[in-house]
Amino acid sequence: MFGLFKKKEAKKNITFDYSSLIVDMHSHVLPGIDDGAQNTDESIFLIKKMMDLGIKKIIATPHIMIDYYRNTAETINGSLEILKAALIKENIQIEIEAAAEHYFDETFEARVNDGKLMVMGDNYVLFEFSFINKPPNTISVVQKLRELGYKPILAHPERYPYLTMDDFEMLHSWGVDFQLNTISLTGYYGSEAKKLSENLIDKQLIDFISSDMHHPRHADALKNALRMPYVEKLLFDYPLKNSLLR
Repeated sequence: MFGLFKKKEAKKNITFDYSSLIVDMHSHVLPGIDDGAQNTDESIFLIKKMMDLGIKKIIATPHIMIDYYRNTAETINGSLEILKAALIKENIQIEIEAAAEHYFDETFEARVNDGKLMVMGDNYVLFEFSFINKPPNTISVVQKLRELGYKPILAHPERYPYLTMDDFEMLHSWGVDFQLNTISLTGYYGSEAKKLSENLIDKQLIDFISSDMHHPRHADALKNALRMPYVEKLLFDYPLKNSLLR
């Protein structure tokens, strides 16, 4: 079935949206605290685009990384309140919360030990790897997360070309959920990321999909992704967990 499915061409016309997804749980729409929206005007522009595509709830996940974006619960929640005030002023009604995209750097394990994690839903923790190599203490930290009652989600696994399918299956078996960037299926990050995205879907290793929204180009790509057969498969015939975060 999947072999035949792969041969389908992209739809020319868009006939559905992301309404069935309900929640976009990975985005950078909070103003001025990372490489996403730089001010409330940009935030509102991106949020309107997401709403136009059927998103009902947004969980903003700004970066926490020691080298570039040293965000804390205070900076993230402060930016969230600024954005909420701007949305009220513009009479834009959408549910918006904040967590974080934690970078698996030398400080991540300490954050786990100290309980200084920004979580979403039922104790889900979104984290990302380096795009160059896997941290050597991955399994021990994942085990610790699980022991402490956290539910780890690895952001955009399709963007780590050094990981093999065996690596993915092992991480998944250890209780790590995977979140795919929907626009990867358009080839936005290259043909290899697109191919890996499709392989992960075929093996039913994807648990969440999201926009990873940073800027207007991502918004355009997210709309274009609705033409992709694999996106239709994910939205209508796949056990995604996004709705658990509503």
